[in-house]
Amino acid sequence: MQRRFVQPYLYSAAVFTVALSAFLSGQTGLAQSIHVPDVQQVNSVQLGVPLSGVVTIQSDVFFRDSAFGKRVAGELEAEGAVLTAENRQIEGALRAEEQELAVRRSQMEPEAFRRLADAFDQKVQATRRAQEQKLREINELGDVARREFLQAADPILLAIMREAGAGAILEKSTVFRSSEATDITQLAISRIDAVLGDGSTSPEIGE
Repeated sequence: MQRRFVQPYLYSAAVFTVALSAFLSGQTGLAQSIHVPDVQQVNSVQLGVPLSGVVTIQSDVFFRDSAFGKRVAGELEAEGAVLTAENRQIEGALRAEEQELAVRRSQMEPEAFRRLADAFDQKVQATRRAQEQKLREINELGDVARREFLQAADPILLAIMREAGAGAILEKSTVFRSSEATDITQLAISRIDAVLGDGSTSPEIGE
């Protein structure tokens, strides 16, 4: 901000009278009536940081739209595609086995067929549990990656809080009403991308 230095003789008589009156009453005079912008506030505005006691963030968007989140989503999608293909292959094999068992039924004693049918049913149930466990593990990888991301983002969010002069960051979806100016999501994404990137230099998720 460019300062303007005003010569004393340019002050009006009214301003001089106010200053003199304040001085005689033991006050600090014009020094208190002139607002001097806080340096931190000026810097925060220049950096695009909202000045607010409370700021908000869309945590899902923060993770999803970050470079790190996009990489993790791609990896999880690839893992899911592999599992889907595997499930289809297993399903086809079990269906063929079921059809073969149905053909053999008329050629077998009821008790013998029941034993084969029970064994097949157990095989199907065990296979389903194994594939469901694989799906849970994939989902867990996503949860772990999100926690690691938020942990890495913590000092960045704290820095934004300090720059904004805020005492808290609230989840935007839980706030009844707020100004868009208090939303730091995009700012936080740009900051975390600059520091963390897509995280590809770190071990891949699950390793």
